[in-house]
Amino acid sequence: MIRIAVLGDIGSGKSYVAKQFKYPVFNADLEVAKLYHNNRRCYLKLKKKLPNFIKNFPIQKNNISNAILENQNNLKEIVKIVHPEISFKMKLFLKKNKNKKIVILDIPLLIENKINKKDDILVYVDAGQKNIKKRLKKRKNFNLKIYKRFKKIQLSVERKKRKSQFVVKNNFKPHSVKKSVKNILKKVLLYA
Repeated sequence: MIRIAVLGDIGSGKSYVAKQFKYPVFNADLEVAKLYHNNRRCYLKLKKKLPNFIKNFPIQKNNISNAILENQNNLKEIVKIVHPEISFKMKLFLKKNKNKKIVILDIPLLIENKINKKDDILVYVDAGQKNIKKRLKKRKNFNLKIYKRFKKIQLSVERKKRKSQFVVKNNFKPHSVKKSVKNILKKVLLYA
């Protein structure tokens, strides 16, 4: 099984690019949302660590946001609780798709949380800062302070780009992204 991990800056279009590969995608952000909504164990752990913010189940995203805004250390506590759960979900995903030729990993903190393997193929989504900022501002509940807190725990985009074997220029025009993905798949399958 070939593991292709999609990396990039917040708001660069990683999830969109991941879908264009047309192989099973593990989307960590989606799994986190499900976790907040369905996992009582996670709720109880978060409530214990952040009792001033996490009061009700299912966990409301704005309560998580408020905790992060209050204190940078709260973000670290949240990651400590959520990361093992997402790691477990990823293992289930990989097991379920073990007979697939390729799987796509859309995990924002893949390298930071040391989830990647040495032979993963890293694809960096390169989007201009101007485009990213415009897109982020359109997001419902976008908060610049939270964005900055998340940026602090991520590797620099330059470092992620250097580590990657492929770069997809995302100008937010579907045709060029699809063409780039097609070229990457051709090369990956050629050497598989």
